[in-house]
Amino acid sequence: MKDQLILVYSYLHGVWGYRWSALVIAWIVALLGWVGVYALPDRYTSLTTIHIETKSIIKPLLKGLAVESDIKSGLAIMRPLLLSRENLLAVIRATDMDLNLDKSSPEEMDRFVEKFARSITLTQKKKSDIYELSYEGSSAELAYKVVSKLLNTLIENTLSSARTDTAEAQVFLNRQIDEYEKRLSEAEEKLAEFKRENVGLMPDKTGGYYNKLQGELGAIESIRSELQLAETRYSEMQKQIKGEMPLLGDNYGSKKVLKLRKYREQLESLLSRYTEQHPDVQALRTNIAETLADDGPDDEFVNIGAGDTLEMNPVYQELKADLHRQGVEVETLKLKLMEKQKKVEALKKSVDIIPEVEAKLAKLNRGYEITRERYLSLVERRESAQLAQEVGQSGNNISFQIIDPPRVPTQASGPKRLILLSAIFIVAIAAGLGWGFFRYHLQPTFISPSQISSKFNHPVLGSAGLFMTAEHKRNRMVQLTSFLLVFSLLAASYGGAMFYSKAGSHLVSNLISSRSSTV
Repeated sequence: MKDQLILVYSYLHGVWGYRWSALVIAWIVALLGWVGVYALPDRYTSLTTIHIETKSIIKPLLKGLAVESDIKSGLAIMRPLLLSRENLLAVIRATDMDLNLDKSSPEEMDRFVEKFARSITLTQKKKSDIYELSYEGSSAELAYKVVSKLLNTLIENTLSSARTDTAEAQVFLNRQIDEYEKRLSEAEEKLAEFKRENVGLMPDKTGGYYNKLQGELGAIESIRSELQLAETRYSEMQKQIKGEMPLLGDNYGSKKVLKLRKYREQLESLLSRYTEQHPDVQALRTNIAETLADDGPDDEFVNIGAGDTLEMNPVYQELKADLHRQGVEVETLKLKLMEKQKKVEALKKSVDIIPEVEAKLAKLNRGYEITRERYLSLVERRESAQLAQEVGQSGNNISFQIIDPPRVPTQASGPKRLILLSAIFIVAIAAGLGWGFFRYHLQPTFISPSQISSKFNHPVLGSAGLFMTAEHKRNRMVQLTSFLLVFSLLAASYGGAMFYSKAGSHLVSNLISSRSSTV
């Protein structure tokens, strides 16, 4: 610790030895720096504050009907659009900032545009729709003109961007709709032509090929069941008609006929209420069959004389008519069965044709439906875009409220001369100390025998202290006082430079202007 203190003290002692040259350097750096700060041109900042309202009363009413533009993302790209090269060049020309530029040099114009863009600031306050647009320039009037022009450009671009995008979207949608309309017409023509070429081979309401085949096989089974039942009825009627006598007389088979007539009436009465499976109906039919099978003497033609009368048997005639109708029904069912069997055979022969036709038809229908759905979707989107454009033209999407309009600044916003003057003063002192430290390293001095021993690697036999007379002490006090006075004068100059910063800057600016005009 003692060695470290000795080292620090030796540094301070060494720098103190070159205090006057260090003080002179500090004066030179301070004066030159302060003059340079005074020579910096004034900068003026014009500021405007705007509130961008993105909520619309009509927006909830049009939800799901019109296209809702993403206004937040649109606001996020305001700065790149505002600082685009075209907009900046337009502002430069409108404010005559290009009069002193060499227009024949693209490099110079590019550098000026980049510098101009860095002077423009567009910031958004936290969690709000309030934006601040500012520009810092060399002239108060120029700063005002630039901010006013940028504000107008910002409002025009933001309001017209959504309308322009919607119009471009409508042009694109119209082009796509025309294209899909042609595709839809071509698909309809292909589908109609295919249906004309494959009439009878395409699926109908009953379904496709396998559904048709299954349906026809089911119909065959149903017809066969009906035909079997009809043939059974026909056979039964044939048996019944064999037991009837075609003619009736006064003494001809009277008992048998009356009995059968009675049974017939009862059978008709039962069939009007029950089915063939009813026990009474089956029992009555058994009685009829037994009566018909009875070949007793009452059934023979006896006692027919001149006075006897003959008439047609009504039961026989009725049975004969029923038998005829049943025979027609049997033949009809046979014809239906043959037709269905022919259809089934035809379907089986077309097992390789019809499924292929159905597959092609399904493919055509699928392509047609896809094209139709896209066409209808595009038409719906176009209607939404037109409605959105009409809403956008009414000005309800975004509204700009200028909270603080741009003004001509009355005071310079920069440079920050007080901060710069303080920084120059600190740099000047640091330069003086650095000079003294540098000289100490070039010509070091030692204040301790241990420093000499460690430096030259030789032992120190002894040391003698400095004896100061009263005159020496007085001279040293005078030197210290003079140094402190000069350093105080430097500090006072710093205070004066801070106090008269505006006057000093005006004075230096006038001197530079007068010298430039003289030259």
